[in-house]
Amino acid sequence: MTNLRLCYQTVEFGETDIHLCTLRDKQEFHDPVGVAEKLGISSASWPIFGVIWPSSLVLAHYIVDYKTESKRILEIGCGMALSSLLLNKQCADITATDYHPEVKNFLQRNTLLNGDNDISFEQVDWTSKIDKLGLFDLIIGSDLLYEDSHIDLLANFIEKHSKPKCEVILVDPGRGRKSKLSSKMIEFGFTSSHKKPIHTDYLEQEFKGHILTFER
Repeated sequence: MTNLRLCYQTVEFGETDIHLCTLRDKQEFHDPVGVAEKLGISSASWPIFGVIWPSSLVLAHYIVDYKTESKRILEIGCGMALSSLLLNKQCADITATDYHPEVKNFLQRNTLLNGDNDISFEQVDWTSKIDKLGLFDLIIGSDLLYEDSHIDLLANFIEKHSKPKCEVILVDPGRGRKSKLSSKMIEFGFTSSHKKPIHTDYLEQEFKGHILTFER
């Protein structure tokens, strides 16, 4: 496929195993024809999508027993899509999105690795006014606010794809932007709450972030 060095790992959720092929580390890079570069993705940020981050683990452990039932669910900025793979294993109605051009390839590979049905995926740009996603009952994501400019972009994207009654669950590692995002979400009619995850013994280090929930 490429000259990338890859890593295989399994994340356990009780008796459920999610198998993952990821990048070996954050030093990998492969953009031979400049597809990512044209999207504004630098060589330094290129591999960010391809590893499992603590916030992703927190989100997946939080939603593993969540009452998804008949909800239509969207994962924003899915990266390695751990939560999407887990929800798909549970036969939830999940759609995954990301901006990175390699995410779809890894998602398809990992879905096959887990022996599950295909996951609906769309490569999206938060600034775009046109996509085919539609509206959702539950929107999830982790570690999405890297820059101040992302606050309005993310809030507007969520609002665009939220049903009138909708719940949003985001895990923020503590980059100092959660309060500004909450203010914007309140403007859209959502209630807001922040809480620390209760059990994080699956992490190697203390998690300093929060789980943000918004409802309307």
